[in-house]
Amino acid sequence: MTFRRLGVYLTEDIPTSDAIRLAQYAELRGFEMVWQAEQVLSRDALVTLGAFAAATTRVRLGCAVLDPWTRNAAVMATALMTLDDLAPDRVMLGLGGWTEAGARQVGVERDKPLLAMREVTTALRALFAGDPVTRRGQVVRLLDARLEMHPQRREPRKIPIYFGVTAPASMALAGEVADGVLMNYLVTPAYTRPALEELQRGARLSGRGLERVDRPQLIACAVSRDREQAMDVARRFVAGALMSQPALMRANGVTQDLLDEFGRVVAESGFQAAYRRVPDEVIQAVMAAGSPREVRAKVGDYVDAGATCPVLYPLCEDVRFMMDVFTDPFLE
Repeated sequence: MTFRRLGVYLTEDIPTSDAIRLAQYAELRGFEMVWQAEQVLSRDALVTLGAFAAATTRVRLGCAVLDPWTRNAAVMATALMTLDDLAPDRVMLGLGGWTEAGARQVGVERDKPLLAMREVTTALRALFAGDPVTRRGQVVRLLDARLEMHPQRREPRKIPIYFGVTAPASMALAGEVADGVLMNYLVTPAYTRPALEELQRGARLSGRGLERVDRPQLIACAVSRDREQAMDVARRFVAGALMSQPALMRANGVTQDLLDEFGRVVAESGFQAAYRRVPDEVIQAVMAAGSPREVRAKVGDYVDAGATCPVLYPLCEDVRFMMDVFTDPFLE
């Protein structure tokens, strides 16, 4: 199977120098998008994207994802405008509601995340248009704020806003006010269908069709010529999700009995013994894992379900091989 659009997600644990080279390789292999993980206290996506912008010429560059609290909307807009100067019309903003744990670490009260994302999105659109902005919202408070455009580029900026969200209400908001949604990983292709219904419901509120909402989807991918090695990496990853995200796992078909049994083995014998008990069918349900042929077929299932651009979340160390697998359909 060949893919018209492809993206790759670079995690915060990849050294920045290596990430720059991977962004260049993605461009070389014809990938449309590179998304850089943002992780407070670990990796600043905007700084890293600046390095990508200077090292590439075509590939689109996205941050995944910024939160609406730690950066003032005007400060965020200024940073994105600066990136757009480095990489004109290639920058994408990913915006998400964050987590309670992450917010608590840095003293942020994660209050009314949907309202926060709506207010920030509205303010950013006005700022990118070059308009003076006055807002007296609960999150965004600006007084006649206006981006000082570079003298050589005073035109409005075309920086699309993608929501990195999962919950139904967040999906509906994305359909209403965002340019697209970066859909979550560790979900089955079946998850995509009801998500599209929520996106469509929101899109109707703004008088547009679902086709106007871009839908790239993160897909965890473990691929190797050594199938068993890829499956072992995938098994560890899914086992970690069983521990840290049980609600997400239940929503994607994992039974409570399996979660309970996994927890019992972890408590009695440790993670090393427990992860080996994760069934292959659970792994194959929520991610693309195994041989090149298997992962291409699985990613195709997400596209068939309505994702517009697979964004591969690499789990195996050889990220270049993963990119080759999706740009050379004969690679086995």
